Amino acid sequence: MRVVTKELTITSKRRREVINITSHIESAVRESGIRNGIALVFLPHATAGLFANEDEPRIRRDYEGLFERLVPASGNYEHNKIDNNADAHLLASLFKQFYVLPVINGELMRGTWQEVFLADFDGPRTRNVVVVIIGE
Repeated sequence: MRVVTKELTITSKRRREVINITSHIESAVRESGIRNGIALVFLPHATAGLFANEDEPRIRRDYEGLFERLVPASGNYEHNKIDNNADAHLLASLFKQFYVLPVINGELMRGTWQEVFLADFDGPRTRNVVVVIIGE
């Protein structure tokens, strides 16, 4: 069994932004040379999250609207007394910081419309995404 690790750098442009990172993960899988196994995608940040869904501009806007309805940016949060990003921390807690996807015949396996997204809740900033590919 082999283990290959690749660190990706993703930069957001807005405070709340949904970024498709699927092609970056697929490149890491291809470069690893691993044919069958799993890809663990890990986001080591407390104000961002990962999710999988269709990549369509209107659904991206719907997600951004959902973020605001769930945790308004202008809420009266205790954490904002020390660091004005409580909404970002609260949103991140509702999403995953990791995703595990199968690798079959050298390809990332996912549903027909399924793409992997990084949701940045405290941008703009540069985020690191760690991809660990395990298999043979």
